[in-house]
Amino acid sequence: MKEKISAFFEKISPTLNRIGNNVYLQTIMGAMMALLGPIILGSFATLGAVYATQYKLTAIATLLATVSTLTIGSMALYLSFLMAKYLVQNLLKDDDGTAAGIISLMSFLIMTPLGSIKASGSVVSAIPTTWLSSQGVFSAMIIGLLVGRAYAYIKEHGWTIKMPQGVPPMVSQAFASLIPAVLIGIVAAAVSFGFSLTSWKSFHEMVFSLIQTPLSNIGGSIWAMIAVTLLMQILWFFGIHGTNVLLPLVTPIWLALDMQNLAAFKAGKAVPNMFGLAFFNVVTWGGTALGLVLLMLFVAKSKRYKELGKISIVPAIFGITEPIIFGTPLVLNFDFIFPFITNNTIAIVVAMLATKLGIVAEFTGAQAVFGLPLGFHAMIGGHISIVFLQLFIQLILSPILWFPWFKRADKKALLAETQEV
Repeated sequence: MKEKISAFFEKISPTLNRIGNNVYLQTIMGAMMALLGPIILGSFATLGAVYATQYKLTAIATLLATVSTLTIGSMALYLSFLMAKYLVQNLLKDDDGTAAGIISLMSFLIMTPLGSIKASGSVVSAIPTTWLSSQGVFSAMIIGLLVGRAYAYIKEHGWTIKMPQGVPPMVSQAFASLIPAVLIGIVAAAVSFGFSLTSWKSFHEMVFSLIQTPLSNIGGSIWAMIAVTLLMQILWFFGIHGTNVLLPLVTPIWLALDMQNLAAFKAGKAVPNMFGLAFFNVVTWGGTALGLVLLMLFVAKSKRYKELGKISIVPAIFGITEPIIFGTPLVLNFDFIFPFITNNTIAIVVAMLATKLGIVAEFTGAQAVFGLPLGFHAMIGGHISIVFLQLFIQLILSPILWFPWFKRADKKALLAETQEV
């Protein structure tokens, strides 16, 4: 049976690796990672604004609210630039994608309906922040990918203005992007006009209604998170980077849910979503492998596991578990197949029940910084109970879940060491 399962995954491994290395998935992941700085700054600003308001620090609260609006509240704006930039970088080796990013940002703004406000006694046009925030994430991704692909197509076919030799590279690059900018800008304007004649009134509204809302409803369920987590760990077990394969697909959905939570939290309302990227990252921190490291340190009788525990404990405290994954190894080790695949899912179910029972507060959607040690990683969650939840999962639940499987493996390792002596 083990041989059949291994043979099956060896057969499909090239296909899954190709999916993980797909240029569009790599673009999505790269753009999302590049957004990490503004998102984390915005998360801290949102939390600070809420507490500053509670303590009547009006000026500070106003400043932090502005920072929040211009970071996580403008996430789609940054994403429209980054998607095209990273895609062109992946498609054209001699282009850094900056021009494509600017054209994509221009197209996104052209397709964003304007509002109006009163300023200095007169009515002026204004860009509503509605489509710049989480509600515009999917349309920004689509525009970015389409513009990036169109820009690359135009460049590949030589539809650009070529300057003679001797002209400075900066000038040549500027003229090379003129035709793509004009052509793509005209298409964006035509699309914007076309959607203004429909019941949606804008491209953003259509994407939000037909794509983003249904995906959020599906992806924001406990069943979706369980399915993603199980499949991710199954791929990891067979040596395939499950995170690279699946996380780019769900990050836009889960991150949009988190941004909705942050907006509600800032407004003093109850957060609308229990699940999101912040929930997943805090609950499954380090793949719940710290429990296995602790067993190696304090329970193991074999020299092999004791030494591995000593090597792995410091990285594991900071959520870095590659030493234990590949040192044990957990990959293709059928002695640990059940806990390696299911522990994260069990932790998610426990966290969900604790949240539903009111033992743990719901996540605000603020994003944690990777690399922070256990407990500190969860502090951004918005409530001390979330810190206790992470400590409970990693220090109590995880060792219990690993224990019977580790005890058997440790006994086998000790026996082998004794026979060698």
